[in-house]
Amino acid sequence: MARGMLLSPMGTAMIELDREIAAYETMRADLENRHMGEWVLVFDGKLIGTFPSFDEAAQLAVQDYGRGPCLIRQVGAPPVTLPASVVYNLQHA
Repeated sequence: MARGMLLSPMGTAMIELDREIAAYETMRADLENRHMGEWVLVFDGKLIGTFPSFDEAAQLAVQDYGRGPCLIRQVGAPPVTLPASVVYNLQHA
């Protein structure tokens, strides 16, 4: 990032989310061996827990971490890629 460049709140959130994704990737092999198909919550680079459903992971995430960002991902599922138009709309909402 260029010196003096300011990040929008969304830009900061994306950087933090990238860190959560990187943390997940370091745990992925172990998670796939032990928790395939379950949902995981990663916050601050740490595995917070595994859950049988997205809803349960999301409920704890909102309760304990507010608006995040945090990563909720189903173990073994491919990552979701948002179209640029959706990302653009989120950043400019």
